[in-house]
Amino acid sequence: MNDFKKGYHTRTNIVKDEKVDLVADSNSGLARWRTCFSQLLNVRRVNDVKRTERYTAVPLVPEPCAFEVELAIKHSHITRY
Repeated sequence: MNDFKKGYHTRTNIVKDEKVDLVADSNSGLARWRTCFSQLLNVRRVNDVKRTERYTAVPLVPEPCAFEVELAIKHSHITRY
């Protein structure tokens, strides 16, 4: 729909090379992507993998103890209309 509304515009695929220079040539861009993913996916040693921060699904708030649950239940009966 956007092509009909605004007219067709060609897209420019620009990537950065290893020296952080912009590359607009499609063959050079594809070669850069190939190199990038090759380095990312073809790790030969554990030392090649960069250490990254790991996120877990551990809750930030601890689970309530039995006393807190009982207190919340008693409190909910008092505040009901």
